[in-house]
Amino acid sequence: MAAQMMEQGIWFHPPTKPTNLINPVVLAYMGDAVFEMLVRQYLVGQENHKSHHLHRQATQFVSAKAQCALLEKWQPLLTEKEAEIVRRGRNAKSGTPPKNADPADYRQATALECLVGYLYYEKRLDRLYELMAVAFEGQNSE
Repeated sequence: MAAQMMEQGIWFHPPTKPTNLINPVVLAYMGDAVFEMLVRQYLVGQENHKSHHLHRQATQFVSAKAQCALLEKWQPLLTEKEAEIVRRGRNAKSGTPPKNADPADYRQATALECLVGYLYYEKRLDRLYELMAVAFEGQNSE
């Protein structure tokens, strides 16, 4: 059992249905967690590890506004399938946006998270890392 779990890597509990049949809001739910984990890994890999600094830097990536801007950077790089997943995520009924988020930004952030969740469940970490490299371009460790 332990060897099987090691082979699966981080996919301890795979989804019960094919990725293309998972509700986009559910993909976004997982994508939110994966995106934040990747941002945190990046930040911990930088020089400054003070907790207030890490939190402040993380919010530059994980806010609806930041994710909306990032999705704009990603758009020209997306495959047709990835663009379809983004459209599904943007059009999904995901509830009421937080009070501090613009509804349009929130829909775009949900779309980005849906794509991240999709790539995660498809085990396309190579592609996810390519896109995240774009997110971190030009960042410094201050």
